Amino acid sequence: MEIHNGYNSLSFVRPVVTIGIFDGVHRGHIALIRKLISAAGECKGESVVMTFNPHPRLVLESRSGIPGILTTIDEKVKLLAETGIDHLIISEFTSRFSRMTASDFIQNVLVGKIGTKHLIVGHDHHFGYKGEGNFSNLKLSAGISGLIVEQLEGLEAEGAVISSSRIREALLKGKLDEANRWLGYSYSLRGTVVEGKKLGREIGFRTANINPSDKNKLVPVDGVYAVDVRINDSQWHGMLSIGTNPTVNKDPELRSIEVHIINFEGDIYGTGLEILFRHRLRDEIKFENTEQLARQMMIDRDNALKLLE
Repeated sequence: MEIHNGYNSLSFVRPVVTIGIFDGVHRGHIALIRKLISAAGECKGESVVMTFNPHPRLVLESRSGIPGILTTIDEKVKLLAETGIDHLIISEFTSRFSRMTASDFIQNVLVGKIGTKHLIVGHDHHFGYKGEGNFSNLKLSAGISGLIVEQLEGLEAEGAVISSSRIREALLKGKLDEANRWLGYSYSLRGTVVEGKKLGREIGFRTANINPSDKNKLVPVDGVYAVDVRINDSQWHGMLSIGTNPTVNKDPELRSIEVHIINFEGDIYGTGLEILFRHRLRDEIKFENTEQLARQMMIDRDNALKLLE
């Protein structure tokens, strides 16, 4: 896959194009991209995906409390590379870009800059200023420029179409198994190990405090999870807690992400790692004392190992 930052000075052979945010690169996105690759093969052309960075919602929505993104740009690039597409265009999304009309985007960018011959979009695709570029408007504008436009139906699972917003909602409601099914892989979070209060070692469970690498990345709802932990070239089983640690912490606003890496020894302060969320074990609980907490953590460790092994 060849990566292009921006859409100037591009030269493709009979490009078949799709455009979108592709947050999560979930199973619905994969179905669309498979169709894209197939169509490019039929016309002996090249498959081209155009996406945007940063996520448009981070530019257009200023209110607090909105859900985070499912994939950072680096994660998105890695997942898209695995699909086998020929080209990935990453266009910078700015307030100025958001004011471009749908017709200008089609004529000046899709046709004028990329040379699109065949455009494939998803079932609910909107683009251009205020999302005015729906499929009907797209076909009207495309007809003027001789562009072939095709729309795919959404991929359904458990009675509804798979979407990035549906996956975000599942992660925030503790429905990790559903989110992972719709993604087609285990949700992940990258971060750096930072120094904490070292309370875990006092009850026999050393934990690594994680500072997420991207502040905009969605952190799943509070609770205890069975996870795998990637450190450099190795992978370890672990159990991870997200929340305020109510048994030992008196500050209800202080939320932390802590992972106990099972059977791991060593100092990893300052080390980058990746957490793979495999299963959600339980909600966060406030215990009467640390002895009760330690007993529950032993149960959590056993349950995590049963699930992970």
